[in-house]
Amino acid sequence: MSEPAVTVAAYYFPNYHIDPRNEQWHGEGWTEWELTKRATARFEGHQQPRVPLHGYQDEADPAVMAAKMAMATEHGVDAFLFDWYWYSDRPYLERALESAFLPNATAYDMKFAVMWANHHWSNIHPWKSATPAVHLESGSVDARQFEAATDYLLERYFSHPAYLRIDDRPYLSIYDLPTLIEGLGGAGHAKAALDGLRKRAARAGFPEIHLNAIAREHPVLPQDGVAIDGVAPLVSQLGFDSVTSYVWVHHHAMPTLLTPYADLLAEAEKGWQTFFHTYDQPYFPNVTVGWDPSPRTVQSDRYNPSLGYPHTNIISDATPEQFGQALEKVRAFAERTKAPLVTINAWNEWTEGSYLEPDTVHGHGHLEQIRRVFGTRH
Repeated sequence: MSEPAVTVAAYYFPNYHIDPRNEQWHGEGWTEWELTKRATARFEGHQQPRVPLHGYQDEADPAVMAAKMAMATEHGVDAFLFDWYWYSDRPYLERALESAFLPNATAYDMKFAVMWANHHWSNIHPWKSATPAVHLESGSVDARQFEAATDYLLERYFSHPAYLRIDDRPYLSIYDLPTLIEGLGGAGHAKAALDGLRKRAARAGFPEIHLNAIAREHPVLPQDGVAIDGVAPLVSQLGFDSVTSYVWVHHHAMPTLLTPYADLLAEAEKGWQTFFHTYDQPYFPNVTVGWDPSPRTVQSDRYNPSLGYPHTNIISDATPEQFGQALEKVRAFAERTKAPLVTINAWNEWTEGSYLEPDTVHGHGHLEQIRRVFGTRH
């Protein structure tokens, strides 16, 4: 099959391996699989639990990750965009990338990049209703921490042969612009920090880097920074090179407890066009697999979307066939606008109900739709 013109990149959420801070907060051996295992159906028509077809695997095991990479590339997923965290002067949840993906990257001819998930980290694993959402770690970084975090990226990742490049420029996406600006002391200081990153990257051998901003109209997580008016001018002011999205629900409301996937797709398709015209930078469209964060609620609580995340309305009828229709539409949009990248939420957001990994209901169905619509490079 001929090589696709667009790179298909899936966000990868690395909370399915043991991390010392998780053990401190939740107990020895804890991973987010604990929430997946305990999820229950909370109302009529609610599809829970979601059971991974290949079991509750340790993603930091190189053999486990190798199998994921083989499955991804065989089905047309060209890259993982790792959610990457930097809290209290050091990375968090990095072992899936560093201990498992990187040793396998060359062998499986798969790309990766970093989406710096610079939001606050809160006690939502799970969240007990009628209790405050407490920040366990702050996503805000000052100028010194920003430099330390981005130096880590430059030294550890950008030079890797598997690092994703757009027009030969290493791709770095930043999730939460409000929190970035707040921590650095304002938009002017944030611009200076990003300019400084470009200069340090040039000295490290990367004359140009590609900075991508995540667009968001609606906060979802309790730790998301507050929305900013006039995001498009701000993205230009800060000097970003492109814009994309993380998940559809950052842009489009779910009006009913069970909101049909087709309804969200119709809104998303209009949204791609709106974003294309709103931003001065290229917009890389996003496709979302599904949405259901109920596993992050205490299962004995009554499910109540009026409480806000992780009690939310959910996407229903998120079948492979519906997803395939979304892929057809996004491929047409990407070809029409010459977007080099399509992002997918997500490879493994199990506790938000948005994952490509096979489960016991749909098997490999969602992945097979990517291969059908986009083909593979292998």
